[in-house]
Amino acid sequence: MAELRLSFACWNYDRVRGLLEGRIPVDGVSLTFLSLPVEETFFRQLRCQEFDVCEMGFSGYAASVSRGNFPMIAIPVFPSRMFRHSCIYVNADSGIGKPEDLPGKRIGVPEYQMTAAVWIRGILSDEYGVKVSSAKYLTGGLEQPGRHWAGKLDLPSGIQIEPIPADRTLAGMLAAGEIDALYTARAPSTFRGGSGKVRRLFPDFQTVEREYYRKTKIFPMMHTIAIRREIYERNPWVAQSLYKAFVLAQKEIYEDLHQTAALKFMLPWLIKHVEETEEAMGPDFWPYGFQSNLPALKTFLRYHHEQGCSKQLLSPEQLFARETLETFKI
Repeated sequence: MAELRLSFACWNYDRVRGLLEGRIPVDGVSLTFLSLPVEETFFRQLRCQEFDVCEMGFSGYAASVSRGNFPMIAIPVFPSRMFRHSCIYVNADSGIGKPEDLPGKRIGVPEYQMTAAVWIRGILSDEYGVKVSSAKYLTGGLEQPGRHWAGKLDLPSGIQIEPIPADRTLAGMLAAGEIDALYTARAPSTFRGGSGKVRRLFPDFQTVEREYYRKTKIFPMMHTIAIRREIYERNPWVAQSLYKAFVLAQKEIYEDLHQTAALKFMLPWLIKHVEETEEAMGPDFWPYGFQSNLPALKTFLRYHHEQGCSKQLLSPEQLFARETLETFKI
């Protein structure tokens, strides 16, 4: 029987490398793996639907599900996760020294609805009392002028958004003091450049993020994996085949992290880092699957709705292929 041939676009994370290199089989499927930066994958899929299976920003996917017109369906695999306390940057002269100083400020964000920003605003609201409507948001390109969101946002009253000038960038405006803070997935060049004009809101972000996890048990998911709906509906078995393959590819990396004969990753104190991570978060610190991610999923969907990115409060079950919501037991 011929295998189902599918194109798959994703960044070349360690946890998908077994699929990229063909070591991990996908039952009944032959994958053509395109290793692409996340922004390129998102751009091409949202505008032209080029790929059969692809990595997708979690916020954009949830927004599409809420509108009821999206030709993709996800499986509970999260190739990108990240605590985002480290991704809040402020101008050194803005007077912002703690989260409670953010209300009333001008805050840049590449796109209001981007996943990292949804998590940041939600965490600031839950943990520090910083209401989403308490600041003004300015959107545009982080490093290149001209970035804009092609979709339509219908936000609750009280949330202020405006684009930055077409010839400006958020990184440059933050350094110049034209915006006070920045919520972003990528570190701005004006922070990396070391001028001192741009700094993190949480300099000791690792301590803050560890405390956040200790309190909430949430490791924020940024991206998911989605399948073209017409392919899934013709071949419903493909959801489980892909899910199983992603789990096996991740298991390979979990094992690699514990290799001591020779380090497989370029971190001198990798073993110590792994031990500390497992002590804080357990051995399956990057969980796939539906049940193990329910608290984080519910929290994100609440944030998404409260911030106006989805018109109704979605349930986690609405996001994923039903075949992946549970598994067999022996």
